[in-house]
Amino acid sequence: MIKIYILGVSCVGKSTIGKLLAEKTGFAFYDFDAEMEKYFGKPIEYIQEDYMFPYTFREKTRIVLHDLFNKKENAVISSIPSGFRDNYLREYKKSSKVSGNTFISIHLTDKPENILKRITFYDKESRLMDIKLNDMEKVLYFKEIKKDITFFKRFNSRADYKFCVDGLALDKIPQMLIEFLIDKNDEFKKYIKNNSGFF
Repeated sequence: MIKIYILGVSCVGKSTIGKLLAEKTGFAFYDFDAEMEKYFGKPIEYIQEDYMFPYTFREKTRIVLHDLFNKKENAVISSIPSGFRDNYLREYKKSSKVSGNTFISIHLTDKPENILKRITFYDKESRLMDIKLNDMEKVLYFKEIKKDITFFKRFNSRADYKFCVDGLALDKIPQMLIEFLIDKNDEFKKYIKNNSGFF
């Protein structure tokens, strides 16, 4: 089984692209955020409030990632920004060794100005909010996005591959990712060769 784990900062397109890639390959798709909410039976913000420290939150929610990594099916999994930090990284490494699955991690990147255009906000109940940023807010969020890119780069650079979506049409990205992985990953190439009827 193949597990494609998509990493990146918030609003870079992990879930959107991950879902499209899953549809294109015939893989299952899982959003780590959504799966945590299902497992714990409450929105992410409430789960975070249960633990005093972010490290503890990652330690306690690691079980969700473990379950996703060890499913007996091909899957695309969209991560959260901290998807390759401490407990999550250890789970990725451990599962890749003992699950018998092929693990492929992809760090999605984009320019901060593009990410700003896609920025979304959710309330405490994980409901999408309709918020329009004014010019001053855009400047502030642009700076925060740049900070996030810099901060998470040290973790996400551990991914097997980096794929930049700047300037790419959304509907073209799944096929481009497939071709990219065929070129870069022998196990994925072998899978595609043996299942060419999917494409």
